[in-house]
Amino acid sequence: MKLGAFSVSLSVKDIHASKKFYEDLGFSVLGGDIKKNYLIMKNDNALVGLFQGMFENNILTFNPGWDENGKNTDSFQDVRDIQKELKSKGMPLITEADEATEGPASIMVSDPDGNVILIDQHR
Repeated sequence: MKLGAFSVSLSVKDIHASKKFYEDLGFSVLGGDIKKNYLIMKNDNALVGLFQGMFENNILTFNPGWDENGKNTDSFQDVRDIQKELKSKGMPLITEADEATEGPASIMVSDPDGNVILIDQHR
């Protein structure tokens, strides 16, 4: 299974304070919009998403079709195919993608400890 680029999506209280903190750790802004309360920060191959007021807990995020620079990869496993594979293994999904569609879609699963994993395809 190819899940794509990995990042940690953090639910932050103050996006400006979090931005400064991660910049002090050597991260720089890769994407997002601070006016919309979200940023994607990058340090080498490490990605951290900062999200203020968008969700309650931190999320592990994978992006099929993207590399760690937010660039399209030549080939990728569609999120709907990943969904079918997870369902065939009996894994319960929190949210599902409509298998009759194409393009952007996402699914969510939870690991045995309750950590949420978002598989979010943007293309």
